[in-house]
Parts: sequence; structure tokens; C-alpha cells
Amino acid sequence: MNHKSMLGVIDATTYIEPLQPLTMHRSVAAVPFAGRYRLIDFVLSSMVNSGIESVAIFPKYQYRSLMDHLGSGKNWDLNRKRDGLFFFPSPDLSIPNPHVGAFAHFEQHIDYFLRSRQKYAVICNSYTVCNIDYEAVLERHIANQCDITEVRHQGRSLEMFVLETSLLLDLIANHRRTGYYSIVDVVRDHRHSLKICDYEYSGYAAVVDSIESYFRHSIELLNRDVWRQLFIKSRPIYTKVKDEPPTKYTEKAVVKNSMIANGCIIEGHVENSIIFRSVKIGKGAVIKNSIIMQKSQIGEHCHLHCVIVDKDAKVENDVSLLGTEQQPFVVRKGTVQGELINR
Repeated sequence: MNHKSMLGVIDATTYIEPLQPLTMHRSVAAVPFAGRYRLIDFVLSSMVNSGIESVAIFPKYQYRSLMDHLGSGKNWDLNRKRDGLFFFPSPDLSIPNPHVGAFAHFEQHIDYFLRSRQKYAVICNSYTVCNIDYEAVLERHIANQCDITEVRHQGRSLEMFVLETSLLLDLIANHRRTGYYSIVDVVRDHRHSLKICDYEYSGYAAVVDSIESYFRHSIELLNRDVWRQLFIKSRPIYTKVKDEPPTKYTEKAVVKNSMIANGCIIEGHVENSIIFRSVKIGKGAVIKNSIIMQKSQIGEHCHLHCVIVDKDAKVENDVSLLGTEQQPFVVRKGTVQGELINR
């Protein structure tokens, strides 16, 4: 089978209200995850590792940080003279998009699909964390002579679909007449004659669609079995490369069962936590079951439990913040959490 026969389509238009406040200044696709990645890195890397050389990203809200992260696609080997990485922002924010794969959004950039050489298309959301082989999905799709194959995991849709590009073009062209406004509408309707198949994905998969699920799926990466299922040597997860020094641990620093990225300065106690790049944790600080994002600063003698500290935020000295696994406390991007607003 020609591995170049698939076209990658990532629908990054979805707005997920339960992910506030992490999406106040960025799209869902650009939400940081696992210490050094963004959510979109996982589906994009899966496409690249599956031999897909043309990927179209359809963003809609707050996509400046997403474009800054992906750039020309160089880190995913998608900065090509032919095919490569394409951005197609929606010029009309009023277009309703209740589901992944909105045909009205694709219609606005129909030339991309018309000019594509690939026989098949893979349509995905941008907030499912997994490491999936789309070639295996395509093989099953062809073998079973399916019209549309939906990827599922433990009975739940991962909002990933494989179909022929010609069928996708037909669905886009006729969506007003048929009343199918997205690929999800087609799959859920049983009145048509199309053959809809399921592909059960057996690896690790996490759908990040709320603050609670973001926190839970982040912390479970500290489980080695989960980590090994997601980060596979033969199928690496790519991200934006940043040249930073190794993390510095002072003499009194204590780190237990945690993920620490490059460029940090750790002077306190870190346990069961994920620390992103260039984070500073002060003397006497105790960080447990928490997520501290890039370039944030945690002051001296702070106590954080079940806390998400967004990028470029600061927690001043002697502040205690307490959340729960179901309701983690969130320090918003670029803000200062001081003693006077201690929770």
C-alpha cells in the first residue's frame, strides 16, 4: 500500500468551555501538555509517523500561539516544497461547528481538497492524546470495504475518521441538501446507505475536554506503563525544539516521581508533579500533585497541592494553594498569586 495515499486534516476549530481558563489566550490545540508538548503534537506526530506528508490544520479561535508553536512544520518534517503543513483559519466566526469535521469550514478552503493527490483522508480533532498508527486504520478500512471508519477506544469515539477524499468532497458539496453539517452527523445517522465501520484502538488514549480531565490525564503520565504506551521510540512525539540548559537542582532539592523539563531551577520539594521548561521553584516550597507550566515562578515556602499554574505565572512567597483532583486550583497565565488572595 502506498503510504503517501493519506491526507491529514486536523480540526482545531472546537471551543471547549470546560477547559477554561487554560483556553483564554490560546486555542484548545495549543494547550501545553506533558511537560514540553502541546495537545496538537500527538495527533500531528501520529500522522507524520504514519507516512502522511500533507496536513491541513483548520483553526478558528485564539490561534496565534498555535501558529507560533507549529511554524513552518520543520520539527515534524512538514516544511516541504510539495505538500507539507497548511493553515486554513476560518474567515467567518459565525459558522456553527457543533462537531469535529464541519463541512462549512472545509468548503471555505475547498481548493485544498480538490488539488490533493491523496486517495484517502484522515479527519481528527486536536485534543485527543494518543500514539496511533493510521496506516493500520486504513488497512482495516480498505479490507472491510468501508465508506467511513471511526476510531474508538473502550466504547468511546476518539473523533478520528478515515474515508476516501472523493467521498469527503461529495459530503462537503452536498451538506446543505443532505443536512449533514459534519462528519460526525454522517456517522451518527443510520438512514443512509454508507457503510460505517469501527476501529477499536487498544493503546493509551485520553480525550482532554475539561480541566478535570486535563489534570487527571496529565498526572497519570507519571505511571510508567502509561508513559511507555504513549511515548514509543519507533513512533516519537515531535514538538517545537527549544535550546535550553539542563535543569539545576540545589543541594536541598527533593524530587519524587515527577517529570521535570529542561531549564528549570529546583530548590524545593517536588512530588508527583509535572514541571515544564524554565520553571523556578524556591527554597522550602512544597509542590505535590501539581502541574507548573513554562517560565512560571514558585516562591519560597509555598505549598501547592492539586494546582495547575499556567505559563508565565508567579506564586509569591509563603502562599498555600489547595485544590482537589476533581477541582484543581488554576493560576491563570501571566498572573500573580499573592498572599492577600491566598485560597
